[in-house]
Amino acid sequence: AYDIGLHGTVYQVNKWDPKQFDWTKKLADADYVGPTCQYCHMRGGHHNVQRFGTVYTSMGMSMADRGAPIWKEKRDRWASVCDDCHSPRFAREQLQALDESVKDAGLRYRETFKVAEDLLKDGV
Repeated sequence: AYDIGLHGTVYQVNKWDPKQFDWTKKLADADYVGPTCQYCHMRGGHHNVQRFGTVYTSMGMSMADRGAPIWKEKRDRWASVCDDCHSPRFAREQLQALDESVKDAGLRYRETFKVAEDLLKDGV
């Protein structure tokens, strides 16, 4: 998602320009034209890249308990990263759009398996 999004595109276009991305600076001191993966996932020098994820890699998105306190805590932490450059409203709207796309992807995923199951039953 990063690579095809606006942030990833800005990175890909400018990554070799030392005026835009000065790799000699520590991440905390960097003033890049756009965020790198590390800016968001290793914010403040933390090396636990899952810290700013909203689910753990062992969980599928459909298994995430969105009512759990840790879900809200992680979501608020995630939005706080976006707030470094964007308005709080922007971050919340983007997270809402992400939620909707995850719901839609889950439906499409189940529909695909149903089609495959029906084809298997039909001997295809």
